Amino acid sequence: MAVYEDREAFIPYRLNDLVDFCVNDGQLSPEDCQTFRDFAQILASYYHFRFKDYATQILNNYAVFNPDRDTHLLREPTASDLETMDEQVVSQFRRVLKGANYMELSDEMLQQALEESSLVDLQTHVNFEDFDRFVCFYRGDIFETVELKKWIFWTETKKLDILQRVVMLIRYKGKKHFQAQEIDLEDLKFIPGKMYVYLYKNVPKPDLELLFPNVQTSMTLKDRLLFGIPAIGAAVPAILRILPQLLLVLSVILFLTVGSPDIDALQADEEDVDNLLPVLLAVLSLMVALGGLAFKQYTKYQSKRIKFQKKVTDTLFFRNIATNSSVFSSLIQDAQDEECKEVLLVYYHLLIHPKPLTPDQLDDEIEQWMEARFGTKIDFDIHTPLQSLETLRGGPQNTPLLTYDEQGCCQVLPLSDAQQVIDWVWDRIFDYANV
Repeated sequence: MAVYEDREAFIPYRLNDLVDFCVNDGQLSPEDCQTFRDFAQILASYYHFRFKDYATQILNNYAVFNPDRDTHLLREPTASDLETMDEQVVSQFRRVLKGANYMELSDEMLQQALEESSLVDLQTHVNFEDFDRFVCFYRGDIFETVELKKWIFWTETKKLDILQRVVMLIRYKGKKHFQAQEIDLEDLKFIPGKMYVYLYKNVPKPDLELLFPNVQTSMTLKDRLLFGIPAIGAAVPAILRILPQLLLVLSVILFLTVGSPDIDALQADEEDVDNLLPVLLAVLSLMVALGGLAFKQYTKYQSKRIKFQKKVTDTLFFRNIATNSSVFSSLIQDAQDEECKEVLLVYYHLLIHPKPLTPDQLDDEIEQWMEARFGTKIDFDIHTPLQSLETLRGGPQNTPLLTYDEQGCCQVLPLSDAQQVIDWVWDRIFDYANV
């Protein structure tokens, strides 16, 4: 069995499309085509019901952490209850994500992504000390070539590492943690103690930190220089223009505090001092000049901040697929589809192959078939569907869909018998009469 480090187990085709292709592949007899469709339909219904139980368990435990909840709790959970429910949500969520062929983002990959320069031209910082729980998974690590606008007439071609799907689960620490830092709870963009779950698409690795609700943004050194240098350039002429008035104001201050001898050195006489109008005009001119300069720079800074926030908002809005409880529903649907597709492909290839296959041979056979038929390279997960087919058993003899011969080769029931077994299993899902 070949092992690929640059491939993923995800099967990027819909279940119905795979069924259609298997039927039209020319390997099934005409009378078996409809039977295969019926088998696939009831198999999909079985997995839908089985994964519905996952959804019920996860959502029941997640309810107390859900920041969007609009229902009331019959009783407030204790601290011990919260920890137990937290563990169950995360452990079940991990199982679903792995079933949907997601991979966990390692600490090394995350740190590398945070150290890269973001595509949004700003400095960002995420305080991981705010989290009680953090889990991040991804699926689909690809590279795309894009053109980035640098200046008005200059664009840069760059090869970006894109994560096609990103899932984040964050549980924030309680109120006391933020109050200890003298943070106003009303200023937070999240509710302390709650658990937030996000599903995003097509996220460049350098922009991962923009997905965090507690991300803090600031101007880059380049932006500070672009603000500071023009400010200095504008301030120097303004100061030179009002320098005579500044000398006059200074002479008045010296006259009132020290006396007249030092005023002569500043070329001011008592008549000038007695005339308050030039003094008032000088003060007003100074205030208007410096105040106008400060207001102009502040306006530019606020305009830049608004542009920053718009970029961040666009990044989050147009890449968001689901949030909080809806993420669980979406991923559970993905997990049941992935497992059903894997089981169907294993059964189909064992059914049509002219000779028995070992698990390793079967794994290579399916990968080669996907590449030859679709041009898609995957690292097929053979162990999970084999175990599932062994578990699916029924009928008077409790017959499994898959067995192994003495040489360790896989064997599956003929199509008509397999259809009867899965139908028997389905009929007894709610078999209360025989309990």
